[in-house]
Amino acid sequence: MKRERGVALLTAIVLVALATIVAASIAFKSGMTARRTSSAFMFDQGIQYAAATEAMAAYVLREDRKDGERDDYSESWARPYGPVELIAGSGIWLEAQLDDAQGRFNVNNLVNADGVARADVIEQFARLLETLQLERKWATLLADWIDADVEPNGFEGGEDTLYLAQSPAYRAPNAPIVSVSELLALPGFGIDRYNRIAPFITALPPGTPLNVCTAPGIVIDAMTDEHEYGLDAERLAKSRESGCFPSKSDLQAKVPADQWATLQYQVSDKSEYFRLRSFVSIGTTELALYSLLKREATGVRPILRTYGTD
Repeated sequence: MKRERGVALLTAIVLVALATIVAASIAFKSGMTARRTSSAFMFDQGIQYAAATEAMAAYVLREDRKDGERDDYSESWARPYGPVELIAGSGIWLEAQLDDAQGRFNVNNLVNADGVARADVIEQFARLLETLQLERKWATLLADWIDADVEPNGFEGGEDTLYLAQSPAYRAPNAPIVSVSELLALPGFGIDRYNRIAPFITALPPGTPLNVCTAPGIVIDAMTDEHEYGLDAERLAKSRESGCFPSKSDLQAKVPADQWATLQYQVSDKSEYFRLRSFVSIGTTELALYSLLKREATGVRPILRTYGTD
């Protein structure tokens, strides 16, 4: 009888332990399901708030066009928005910033509309690389990555034969790039070089000019082969507090006439493309949305969106 009572007690303990494990597992799964549902809901909510900032940015850009044709960092569109709590006590915070996408060197200009590499723009990009203490060869390699032909551009160029030798093997797209992160596909370029040059370059349709009112000084110097505006970034920023500087006429006065004959079509003082950075925080959920907006005669529309990374 004692032995039977011991077995019964042991069986009861095992059953209670199993029931506790099952209950804990059910509670854990239910909790995780509720947490995932809550996170998914807040993520969707964050996307809607971020999309609303696109509408707000579109309104600001439309109103800005009514005030004049020039675009510079003294205008209202360039002022950061937030961080601001959208609903008092809700814990929902929004922060947004518009940047001029044409205030950077457009790498797709390394080729013309027919996909033929442009030697003058390759030289401009090489000068920018040199200023950032990077090797000039990347200008030729990137031009070959974008141009329409399959022949390397000189001994520093590279087409499919270069990329098929990589592991894993791949091919050159031979088309304009969508994101400047494609520079990382060039063998040996690496993240350090990318982080150094990324703030100064963009990927817009070929032929899109540089806005000299908003471009960094070293980019303007690379375009003109001068060494003036990139020497003191703080001085340049102070000169821009009251409007556009340097203007197209300023550049025309500094470069030779034969050089200006080509350069005048590569620079501008107004922009069509703007980059919107939106950051939404809802409780513990954070969302970053990067939007490329195009301002047209009929309005403003988003043409590219990325989440989490620029």
